[in-house]
Parts: sequence; C-alpha cells; structure tokens
Amino acid sequence: MKKHSLLFLLIAMFMAIVLMACGTSDDSAGEADNEDAEETADSNEGEAPDDTVYQIGATQIVEHPSLDAAYDGFQAAVEEAGLKVDFDFQSAQNDQNNAATIANNFVAEGVDLIFANSTPSAQSALQATSDIPILFTSVTDAVESGLVNALDEPGDNITGVLDLHPDSIARTVEFIDQYFEGATVGLIYNAGEANSVAQIEVVNEAVEGTSLSTTEATVGNSSEVQQAATSLVGDADVFFIVTDNTVVSALEAVASVAEEQGIPLLVGEPDSVERGGFATFGIDYYTIGYRTGEMAVEILTAEKTPADIPVEVPPSMQLFINKEAAEAQGVEWNDDWDNDAEFLEPAEDEE
Repeated sequence: MKKHSLLFLLIAMFMAIVLMACGTSDDSAGEADNEDAEETADSNEGEAPDDTVYQIGATQIVEHPSLDAAYDGFQAAVEEAGLKVDFDFQSAQNDQNNAATIANNFVAEGVDLIFANSTPSAQSALQATSDIPILFTSVTDAVESGLVNALDEPGDNITGVLDLHPDSIARTVEFIDQYFEGATVGLIYNAGEANSVAQIEVVNEAVEGTSLSTTEATVGNSSEVQQAATSLVGDADVFFIVTDNTVVSALEAVASVAEEQGIPLLVGEPDSVERGGFATFGIDYYTIGYRTGEMAVEILTAEKTPADIPVEVPPSMQLFINKEAAEAQGVEWNDDWDNDAEFLEPAEDEE
C-alpha cells in the first residue's frame, strides 16, 4: 500500500511540473506577440496612412496663361508623387481684398498647405497665417516684397520658386539695345504691384549706359491697359511689358496697339509671346510650378519644412520669338534669330 501511495505521489508531481512548463511557454509566447505588436506600432508611428487625403488651398491673383501653367505644373508634381489631395482653387480676380479673404478662409478651414501663385497672393497668405506651410511661385522678388528675409533663409512657414531668372531683364534690354539702337522703351505696369515695381527698377538700371531710354505709363486695373498703351504712341519706339499681372491679363490690348502703330512688343515670358508679343528672354511657368509642387510633397510627407528649403530661381532661360507677331508689328527680321531663338506659334483664339 505504501508503494502504491509513493507511485501516485510521483505521478502527481510529474504532471504538475509539465503543466507549469506549458503555462510558462504560453506566457512567453504571449509576451513575444505583445512585443512584436508594440514594435510594429512604434515603426508605424508618425507615418501617414495610405488613405490620407491632404487639403491644399490654391490662391491666384488672376487667371492668365502664365499663372495657369504654373498651377498646372504644381498639381502635376503633387499627383505624380502619388499623394491624394483635394485642391481648392480660388482666383482673386485681380483684387487684393479678395486675395486676403481667400487666404483667411483657407486658414479658417485648416488646410494642410497653401499654394500662393503670384506676389499679392503670397503676401495675403503670409499675413493670414504663420503656421500653415505656404509655397509660392510666380513671384519676382521675394525679399523686396517682404515674403522672406533672404533667399537662402526663408521664413518658418514660407518658401517657393521665383519666376524671374536673374539675367532675364538685362538680356532683354541688351537685345533691344542691339537690334533697336537708340529706341525709347515704353513700360506699362501697375504701380500697386510690388512685383512690377521691382522689375521696372531693374529695367531702368539695365538701360543705364546703353543707347536706350524709357517712358512709363501706369494702370490700376486691366480696363486701363489699352488707354495706357495708346498714351505712349509717339513717345515709345518699343514696348516692353514685364510680368505684371494686371497688364499681362489684358496683353491683347497692348498687342493691338503695337500692330496698329508698328511698335515691336517685347514681353516677360513665353506665354505672352504666344499671345502677341514679338520676343522675350523667358522661362517656362509650368516648370517652376512643377518644382514648387515637388517642394509641397516634401513638406506634406514631413521630409522637410519650409525653413529647410531655400527659395529657388528658374534654372534657365532662352530667347523666344513669335514670327507672325514680328511681321505684324513691322519688325525687320535678323538672320541671327533663326539660330538663337525658339519659335512659338500664336495661341489659338478660344471659340
């Protein structure tokens, strides 16, 4: 009887040891599973889920081909990066008060980023927020307009791409001096646009020491452009229209006067060449918009902040010529242009 009792005791002890071992194994497996889950959660922390939809407010001072091309390029860069984005496009219809209202509305809505396409739009956005990232383009002088303190040290929430190559105006003035020696250059611009005032100052500085002189007419809105052009007839031998949003939005009015009076029309960018300008040393607005979109992707995905991205200038420029406009404006053709220029066809009129 004692032998049986001892045997039962040994069997009971063995079973107890086995059960304890199984429990320990289960606990260890559970702890390992929990650790794996925690590591996965940690590795995903800070990553945007695949279904994140970003809200971008796009503000533009007025609609004309150059600004529209910049916005198209911006959208393309963001979409090609694979981000899901809701774009809210708002045009200020060339009204600074509207630009301020648009910017304030974007801030109230809590958009993730503001794309400011033009100097007035960027100024309004910066006045409206110091927190939401702002990316600008179609801005000529970001320092003079108060958007940034320095190109290589933008603000905490703003940076972008300029629309003026540093040598563009100087090259255009050199072109006029070479082929229209002794000409008086007629300048039409909106004195209320800081972007334009800065360019006119550069034009006048570039003219110093050449055979050229300048004469100016200012406008307050697009309805005054034709009258301003007409007022320069008799004084101006050549028109030079810089990238002034007000005048460019009504460029056809200047082109009409240029053709009627036989005055060559130099412009500030290729889209204006297509719309009746004779020539420009210009840049591609789609390209600068696209680069701005690439910056937006870096900011939205938290790779960089605006403060990490210096303001950029267009990478290159070249001579663009519209042969039909040259003929219509009585320009004497120079064979040098056949090799030096890229020729643009006139834009087709919308039905």
